[in-house]
Amino acid sequence: MVKVNNKQRLLKLMEWFREETDESNEWTIDDIISKFQVFYGEEYKPNKNSLKDDIENLIEANFDITINQEKEGMPKYYSHQYRLFEPYELRMLIDAVVSARFITKEETKGLTRKIQTLTSQPQAKRLQNELLIDTSIKSESRSVRLAINDLHEAITEKRIVTFQYGRYNLDKQFMLSHDGALYKVKPLALTWAHDFYYLIAYYFEADEIRHYRIDRMRNVQATEESFTYEAFDVGKYVQSTFNMFAGQADWIKIRFKNELVNVIIDKFGHGVDIQKDGEEYFILSTKAIVSTGLVNWILNFGSQAEVVQPNALRDRVQQEVEKMYHLYIAEKEKAVD
Repeated sequence: MVKVNNKQRLLKLMEWFREETDESNEWTIDDIISKFQVFYGEEYKPNKNSLKDDIENLIEANFDITINQEKEGMPKYYSHQYRLFEPYELRMLIDAVVSARFITKEETKGLTRKIQTLTSQPQAKRLQNELLIDTSIKSESRSVRLAINDLHEAITEKRIVTFQYGRYNLDKQFMLSHDGALYKVKPLALTWAHDFYYLIAYYFEADEIRHYRIDRMRNVQATEESFTYEAFDVGKYVQSTFNMFAGQADWIKIRFKNELVNVIIDKFGHGVDIQKDGEEYFILSTKAIVSTGLVNWILNFGSQAEVVQPNALRDRVQQEVEKMYHLYIAEKEKAVD
């Protein structure tokens, strides 16, 4: 005869309610008895009244159990329906994990399984159709998530950070910048942009704020040296950058065709300063990081965007257009001659 004490029965009942029931999967007392007999053996026959007392005790202990009974005399159906996350929220979390480039394929599988445990098993099965992405973009390094954690800790503890930085060459070899010398920075914030994590930091050697892709950082170390906290508006800084290129901030004005207004609002938000300029154009006025990234962003719009000011930015765009002309048109004209 299998013996199961009251505490074991209560804990097992709570576990099953949490893992296997929801608004679409409810149990009667007979279903619960069958569950115990499958688990402990047919010779185990829990008392119905004892199970009802267990359910009442769980409810009194603030464990959510919903009781449904359509009509008097019909059996009662029991289920655990409250979850910290709704199924659609878990779906968004899984899709975010699957889409994140810095998470390895193995880590993606592990995190997805963990997220699925936050709901019932029947609901978890409905979350198994993952978002389809190109898996070749997934990171092969586990060091990124460790660096992210270390950098968050350094920011919280206000500690100076050192690291090496580099990029891949044409032979797909990772080459360290500055001959492998350490970068020393004051970490300000982490941000997620263009499918990558970035560290925004004050770089002591250049005396300016820069940002670094975390997957390109190596040997990240928080030093014992601390710094004084200074308020930093991460959102405003990221909004002013283009494709995460560094540069100096300046006020810019750009004339756009009217059909691009949604693109500009998507980039700068509803509070962006735009003014009508005739019937077909509007002018964007904003402070931005003037960089190669900004020049490339403007060129994306071709003849639908024209830099009004500053003149230095207008000149940079014009120089790039001239280079493109010589690359595509001048060479062709030479060939014809």
